[in-house]
Amino acid sequence: QVLLVESGGGLVQAGGSLRLACASSGSTFTLHSTMAWFRQAPGKNREFVAAISWSGSKVAYVDSVKGRFTISRDNAKGTADLQMNSLKPEDTAVYYCAAAITRDRTLVFLTLKEYPYWGQGTQVTVSS
Repeated sequence: QVLLVESGGGLVQAGGSLRLACASSGSTFTLHSTMAWFRQAPGKNREFVAAISWSGSKVAYVDSVKGRFTISRDNAKGTADLQMNSLKPEDTAVYYCAAAITRDRTLVFLTLKEYPYWGQGTQVTVSS
């Protein structure tokens, strides 16, 4: 059983920062796993934001957040965080943590279908 719990969402003004945290229980971090963040704005499909390999050596970002967001993980603590800087109103969405067990320490996945484990989401609202 893999459980993911997000925290750290909230309301922030444009240009501000938030740090989202994803805490994992179960075997997610014991076995090799790639972790990711997705987001879903009202009336839109859920979209990929960032992903990190189990070793942390490989990361990927959607173009719209490159240079502003940073994904990181601490395998000892079983956490995967998303530091979000220079936030824009278009970043407003529910943010979801996702995980997939892999055998490759450097693998990342970019699509929803690759991730079988999901958190409940945390709301991020950026005011203009």
